Amino acid sequence: MLFLIDVIALLLKTLIYIGDFVLLLGKFTNNLFRKVYLFVIYLLKVVKNSFKIKSKWHVSQKKKKYKEIKIFPLPIGIKIKYFTFGTFFAFLFIFAPLLILIFVQDLPNPVILSNTQSTQTTKIFDRKGKLLFQIYAAQNRTSVPLSSIPKDFQNATISIEDKNFYKNPGFDAMAITRAAISDLQGNHLQGGSTITQQLIKSTLLTPERSIKRKVKELILALWAERIYSKSQILEMYFNQVPYGGTAWGAQAGAQTYFGKDVKDLNLAQSAFLAGLPKAPSTYSPYGLYPNSWQERQKEVLRRMRELGYITKNQEKDALSQNLEFNTPQIPIQTPHFVMYVKDLLVRKYGLEMVEKGGLKVTTTLDLSLQQKAQDIVTDEVQKASSLNISNGAALITNPKTGEILAMVGSKDYSDQNGGAVNLTTSLRQPGSSIKPVTYSVALTNGYTAATIIDDSPITFPNPGGAPYSPVNYDGQFHGRVSLRIALANSFNIPAVKTIDKIGVANMIDLAKKMGITTWNNPENYGLSITLGAAEVKMTEMAQVYGVLANAGQRVDVNPILEITDPKGNIVEKKELKPKNVLDQGVAFILSNILADRGARAQAFGPNSILNIPGHTVSVKTGTSDNKRDNWTIGYTPSYLVATWVGNNDNSPMSQALASGITGATPIWNRIMTMLLIKNPDEKIATPANIVQKYCIGRNEYFVKGTENTVSCGAAPVPSPTTTALR
Repeated sequence: MLFLIDVIALLLKTLIYIGDFVLLLGKFTNNLFRKVYLFVIYLLKVVKNSFKIKSKWHVSQKKKKYKEIKIFPLPIGIKIKYFTFGTFFAFLFIFAPLLILIFVQDLPNPVILSNTQSTQTTKIFDRKGKLLFQIYAAQNRTSVPLSSIPKDFQNATISIEDKNFYKNPGFDAMAITRAAISDLQGNHLQGGSTITQQLIKSTLLTPERSIKRKVKELILALWAERIYSKSQILEMYFNQVPYGGTAWGAQAGAQTYFGKDVKDLNLAQSAFLAGLPKAPSTYSPYGLYPNSWQERQKEVLRRMRELGYITKNQEKDALSQNLEFNTPQIPIQTPHFVMYVKDLLVRKYGLEMVEKGGLKVTTTLDLSLQQKAQDIVTDEVQKASSLNISNGAALITNPKTGEILAMVGSKDYSDQNGGAVNLTTSLRQPGSSIKPVTYSVALTNGYTAATIIDDSPITFPNPGGAPYSPVNYDGQFHGRVSLRIALANSFNIPAVKTIDKIGVANMIDLAKKMGITTWNNPENYGLSITLGAAEVKMTEMAQVYGVLANAGQRVDVNPILEITDPKGNIVEKKELKPKNVLDQGVAFILSNILADRGARAQAFGPNSILNIPGHTVSVKTGTSDNKRDNWTIGYTPSYLVATWVGNNDNSPMSQALASGITGATPIWNRIMTMLLIKNPDEKIATPANIVQKYCIGRNEYFVKGTENTVSCGAAPVPSPTTTALR
């Protein structure tokens, strides 16, 4: 206790000394200002007298003698004045120079720009430590002189990245101002960077997005402009910046994408490469968005024309050329998954950190399971070729944790006809597989599994367009059916009538809460959204169905368990952050309906391949309009499997396709059977807010409080041996 009192006393004494110093500094500067002021007035008086101009100013000739006074005590007004002066000058002449000195000493020297930068390989592993891919394992960089870079390539780069490159001093004040305004408006931190700044950021600084890093970048850009000529800076830029994957520098980029030297590139190829450095993962034809490079190339050519580097005819000719890219030769396992993980890492940590930072990334993927799932997808797609099915995809997750156990993006990554496109992250129409969202809203708003819906013809007016008349998959009408029967057999008309009552906006709102991120314009969607008219991603559908499997809690899909830096320090570790988005009773009832073999027998038969013998599995199929997409998604509490078949070019499959028998369902059945064959049956637990009541010929489940909202008839209460699932 005495020691603590001594420490507090010492701190207080130190603060008093600091206060004394500030007040003394303030007194000194105050007296200095006063003396300077009197001296200036005296000089002005002398000047006026020399011109014999009568002075209107009065300066006291009386010399004031200032006695030495102690800091304490002083009137409060004097203390405030001295403290203000002292604080200002202490910061201006002591602390600010010290901070600037420390900041400048922390900056790297731009002289090293001309040296090759050392890098460390980032490695991606599966959950059991098996290596999947090494990012930047071998430095694919070949330096070339600026004279080897085609003039079109130089002009394309300057046009899209820094049109005032030869005029600015290393930074663009107007671009910085625009970026600052954007930041103040609440948008994400923007750059406004010149070519010199991009070179600095790529080679000397971290990808950290902060004001501090931008200030460092600006100072170093000004510094570099004093050391190097514009031609030297441009040459270093072309040899240092990333063009995607392991291609660093223009020469490596030309060889990677076109199999030729950079000096041999034409205008169209130059415009393509010039557009890559802004976001290589986005604009690469090998990435998640294989066609996004086309808009970027068009933008580069347009700017070249506007700046006078090319004519309108040259722009038109370049756009008409069909660019042929090399087939990527990547020593990589599970390429769709690895590229998916890499894209997530780049978005979060920046390209330089991912490709040069030496990270160790342990993912959730089970490589053995991945390989088995890939074999199943490839085999079943080949079997279904007679149905005009050319591709397929599958995703396996653990709904409790969101972990991605397998991601099969296509039947064959090396297939030149779109094999590199990852269908698990592509936008496709979900068909009827989206109906559980519709009925989740319905059950949340007073509907029950026993609610009667009339499956009969109906036409909805459509102002400004043709009236909407939904039809069922089998072309028939089934009369008055319960919600359970309507969902289990995937009747379309009851789903449309339901959403007409509960509201499209309410469905969209819940879908977003359950994991759909692509429905951003509700005004563009009509009643057909319940039949799958709005596009989704398979990864998002896994989140939606994961909510049902996980008792109403959303756990986002996640491919990463842990990331460490080269020293073994943890950069990121997976944390479960479940969010309750749906009543657990509603989730249970929907899962029960989707697992009800008897209820779906009318459409699929009693022994369809939607059944997994010996296991309780909830499952839903979906086929989009004109049979362009065919889905099957099913789950237990521990496994979720989503499968899709179709064609990359969106051409329709054969009309002979039967949802639930052919298409995606055989893939789903084989994968789910493989997962469950050695495991005991795992049922979803009945939550406390669920009650049972004999209703419409079965022992029905109700969310507590809704059991008396429907007429169940006078049927007798069944014996205790009556089963819940028919």
